[in-house]
Amino acid sequence: MYFTDRGIEELEKRRGEEEVTFEWLAEQLRAFVDLNPDFEVPVERLATWLARLDDEDDDE
Repeated sequence: MYFTDRGIEELEKRRGEEEVTFEWLAEQLRAFVDLNPDFEVPVERLATWLARLDDEDDDE
């Protein structure tokens, strides 16, 4: 179990029943980076990974 699993589990427990849009998620990621600029690169990597999940070309 990774340390981040605790945060993911809390997110799922507290907000797992909610539905969100990617527009809302993008706004929250921007707000988080504004408050925590040291996390700009990991947030950018997560956003890029989410954006490209269905790209078949990235699987090669």
